[in-house]
Amino acid sequence: MKEYYMMEAYKEARKAYALKETPIGAIVVFNGEIVGRGYNQIELTNDPINHAEIVALKNAAKNLKRWRLYDCEIYITMEPCIMCAGAIVNSRIKKIYIGAGHKKNHIVNKHNEYKLDIYRDSKIEYEFGILEELCSSILTNFFKERRNLY
Repeated sequence: MKEYYMMEAYKEARKAYALKETPIGAIVVFNGEIVGRGYNQIELTNDPINHAEIVALKNAAKNLKRWRLYDCEIYITMEPCIMCAGAIVNSRIKKIYIGAGHKKNHIVNKHNEYKLDIYRDSKIEYEFGILEELCSSILTNFFKERRNLY
């Protein structure tokens, strides 16, 4: 099932890709049902916080008519940034499934360790590497295309 749900998050990332947004997608699952979907919409909305995770969490909260998502899981095609990690923790999500990790440089790695500490302190389970190659390749292709434009 993890692969199925990550593929659904990947479909969201494809929507972002088609709109020339950084192709990251997320879904929120409650009792085996997708209750929230999101993809990056920063450029589309000129809103710096419209990351896939934020959009998916807001969508799930609206659909479930509550902000505490303690019995939900989130699937994200790329490791969340610090802002999104905070939103996930605040939403009380119980488990995070991540496609591609974010390993760029020592500063990013330092942030990643900090986020993992927050997840552990908040008793949030996390798992990396679900459809990692697929989730990573869409990002690689997107940024390769963007660099070729300039």
